[in-house]
Amino acid sequence: MSIQKEKLRWPLIGAPLLWQLVFFALPLVFLVVISFWSVKNFQLTADFTFKSWATMLSRDTFWSAYTYTWVLSLTTAFTATLFALPAAYSITFHLSNRLQTVAIMLLVIPFFTCYLVRAYAWQIFLSDNGIINALLAPLGFAPLQMLNTSFGSWVGYLTLCMPLVVLIQVMGMVQIDRSLIEAARNLSAGPWRTLFEVVIPSIKASLVVAWLFAFILAFGDFVSPTYLGGGASPTLSNLIIDTVKSGQQWPRAAVVAITMIATLVATSLLATAYAYKGEK
Repeated sequence: MSIQKEKLRWPLIGAPLLWQLVFFALPLVFLVVISFWSVKNFQLTADFTFKSWATMLSRDTFWSAYTYTWVLSLTTAFTATLFALPAAYSITFHLSNRLQTVAIMLLVIPFFTCYLVRAYAWQIFLSDNGIINALLAPLGFAPLQMLNTSFGSWVGYLTLCMPLVVLIQVMGMVQIDRSLIEAARNLSAGPWRTLFEVVIPSIKASLVVAWLFAFILAFGDFVSPTYLGGGASPTLSNLIIDTVKSGQQWPRAAVVAITMIATLVATSLLATAYAYKGEK
């Protein structure tokens, strides 16, 4: 029986490993290699030089974009995690099984639509003559500048990651032992105290993983900063596009991409270590 399990296990493990090797590991190695190449007469030249690294890491525009991307991604991750918490709590503990299924379906449906279309749809709401300003005008408010700002990028980021964050938190909450909730209520704990002393500690890992997914999605996104943020304050993703367009500087763009990947890997390791600290 154990021999048969071994024969079945390796094909199941081998397929995703092969996929990761071909479509992630090898392109990543190639990305590292071309970061040490150079561009001569608008053509990529296979040599070995640190010029691209020195050029990008010494530019204020690179570090400005790096800081801006960090701040906006952190803001999005914390906001999404905070906003998703009451929604996930309501879905898990205050809806019937049938309504839970409907709510989860509604959270999944956005993934069936193109994210670019959803970002474009926000322009109708956020523009100077958009729906939000039209509703505020009768109240005497001046038009708010929301499109082509950091606020616009932030709204786009939340549109991208909020459904996933809520789903991850729901997955964590459904595993909570309901007897703990009942025990808290029997001890006269109110809803808020139950939330902060029972629910949140029980779903620590889910909260951190949801935060991490929101951070990763926001950190690498270029749609929202381009179409809702206006690109006035470029993120690292926008910087990659601008660098490639500027004289076909693929090595310099590779430096930016590698920096992004290294940042996300380090953040993921730290977040998962914190999420599962003390657990087997």
